[in-house]
Amino acid sequence: QVQLVESGGGLVQPGGSLRLSCAASGFTFSNYALRWYRQAPGQEREWVARIPTDRSSATYADSVKGRFTISRDNMKNTVYLQMNSLQPDDTGVYFCNVMYKWSDYWGQGTQVTVSS
Repeated sequence: QVQLVESGGGLVQPGGSLRLSCAASGFTFSNYALRWYRQAPGQEREWVARIPTDRSSATYADSVKGRFTISRDNMKNTVYLQMNSLQPDDTGVYFCNVMYKWSDYWGQGTQVTVSS
C-alpha cells in the first residue's frame, strides 16, 4: 500500500533553515507528481509546493516562493523541502502528498516550529 513518511521537522529560530524529507513506498515513485502541504494550528491545510515527474517546473505558493525549494530523488523514492529564511508564520505540521489512482495519500506529518 502507499506509504509516505515525513521527517526533518523541529524547532528553529526566525531566519533559520530546515530540510524536510518524505520517503515514499507502495507506488512507482518516478511516475507521480509530489506535493507538500502545511497546516497551522486552527487553520486549514494549505498547499505549499509541487514537483512534477520531470522536476522541470516546480511550483510554489506565493507565501514561500523564493524561500522554499522542493526536490526529488527518484533513486531514493524521496521528496524534499528545503526551507530557508523561516518565519513564525511558517509554523505548522508539514505533510507530503501524492494522488495515486485518483486517491489522495498523506503522511503523518512533521512539526515545524519557528520561534525565538
